[in-house]
Formats: sequence, C-alpha cells, structure tokens
Amino acid sequence: MKHIIFMGTPDFAVPVLEKMIDHGYQIDLVVTQPDRKKGRKKILTPPPVKEAAVNKQIPVFQPERIKDDFSEIEKLNPDLIVTAAFGQLLPKALLDIPRFGCINVHASLLPELRGGAPIHHAILQGKEKTGITLMYMAEKLDAGDIIAQREVDISEDDHVGHLHDKLSTIGAQLLVDTLPDIFAGTNQRVKQDDQKATYAPNITRDEEQIDWSQPMQTVYNQIRGLHPWPVAYTKWRGDTMKVWEAQKYSETFDFQPGEIVKIDSDGFVVTTGDQQGVKIVTLQPAGKKKMAATDFLRGVGHTLETHERLGE
Repeated sequence: MKHIIFMGTPDFAVPVLEKMIDHGYQIDLVVTQPDRKKGRKKILTPPPVKEAAVNKQIPVFQPERIKDDFSEIEKLNPDLIVTAAFGQLLPKALLDIPRFGCINVHASLLPELRGGAPIHHAILQGKEKTGITLMYMAEKLDAGDIIAQREVDISEDDHVGHLHDKLSTIGAQLLVDTLPDIFAGTNQRVKQDDQKATYAPNITRDEEQIDWSQPMQTVYNQIRGLHPWPVAYTKWRGDTMKVWEAQKYSETFDFQPGEIVKIDSDGFVVTTGDQQGVKIVTLQPAGKKKMAATDFLRGVGHTLETHERLGE
C-alpha cells in the first residue's frame, strides 16, 4: 500500500481527493489552508477540502506557511504527494521527500496559463480550448515536467463555474488513470517549453470593473470570466452594481460606450466600444441581493432611461 498525502484547498480539489479515495488509494493526511473568516459576518469557515477530509475521517494539517512548517509531512514519510489548487508554493526540501515525487493537478494546458487563476483567464482571453495538466512539481511556479494532459473545449456559453466543474471532474479522472503508471515508473515526463509560457495571476479588484470602451466580445468574456466569482461590476448612479450574467447583443448602436440603448422586459442593453451591445440579465445593485434584471426593472423601470450611462 502506497502512502499518499493530499494537498488542496478550494472546491476544485474536492473531486480529486474523493476520486482517489473511491479508487482505493490510502490518504494518510490532508494538508490545506487555515480556516478563514468569510462573508459580511466574518464567520470562521473551513476550506472545502478540510470539510471533505473530516467527512472521510482523514487527519488534517493546516499550516499558515507550508515553507515554514511541514514537520507533520516529514514524520509520515509519504511515497507520493498530490496537490490540487493548494494555494502555496512548496519548498524544495518538501518536494524532495516522497520517492515518487510531488505531482500537481493544474487547470490549464501548460505551459499556458501558469498561476492561480487559469480557469478565469482562459475565458477572459476568449480561448476556445483549455484542459488539465498532470505534472511533477518544481520550485518554479507550474514549471515542472508534464506527465499527462487532457484537452477541454470552452463553449461560448461557458462561465467560470461551468468550466471549473468540468475541469475538476476531468482532472480527478486523469489523476486516477495515470497513478498506476506513476507508481510503476512507466509514465511519460516531458519538459515544458518556458518560451511558450503564459501566466494567469489571481484576479485583482481593478480587473473586476467593466470597461465599456472595450469591444463587445471582450466585455462579454469579462462578465462570464468572472462568474460566479469574484463577479464583474460597473458603476450605476454612483454606486457599485455587480453584473452576474449577460448576453451578446450584436446590433450596431450610435451611442457612447456604457450608455443604456434599449430596455426590454428581461434586461437592458449597454453599448460597448465597438458600438455593439451587451444585455445585462442578472445583476446585483449595491446593498441588494442578486436578482434577475426583470425584477430589477420592475423596481426601477420607471426611472431607468436610455442614454443613462453606466461606469461613471
């Protein structure tokens, strides 16, 4: 029986952990980030991976900084470490412990989109394909040798939530399909071409704000590329309005970017920089809950007017 330690934090990592357990692999320890305060009430909340581990009665270790504290891992002397969206770089001393190495399930076709937000950036950049890479971990971010990859199509209607779930499921399956070869020493090991590397850093607050001067496709990609988290936003009458969902509206309008050009029963159309439009269909005004544009318009429809401008 091989001894495995699993390291992961968000929802993306849960199917990977559970798939390994379902296939009979022994997980001696789960390492995840510390509990964090979340929401307006700042409730201390465990990471999804911790909840899954506790449910499976697997011991959990939550170091604040893994590079400063991995003694619990050293004690167990694992054969293999598997990571999936853990959220911290592993020091070389830790990478050197398991005899079968440290392998990572990454949500892109490396060397494209190295970094913490590959799913978001795949959609933000308007890519038609992405995928999963299983790789050996190295000290440099997402730069280790590739073991296996699986390609995934991105549809025009996919948002981050859809793509996240698809990639998580595929990543879990790719891992269990590949583990026998890893333990047998028969897996491939392909070096990445650093010259082709692109990066997908975590989303900043500035990247969440919609720039209506951009082309329609760019704005549409931004809205779906930030849904359902962290969610794109614009300004409306001086307050922040989150834009959860939108539709492309391929007509030409002689209006300024950000102007409301059409108000329908199911949403309202805003002009973009190429004089086309995006129809906002789900939104969240400041201090309110997420709602359909239909409900929003019932409340403010009599005051929302064409030529009114968003983003100012």
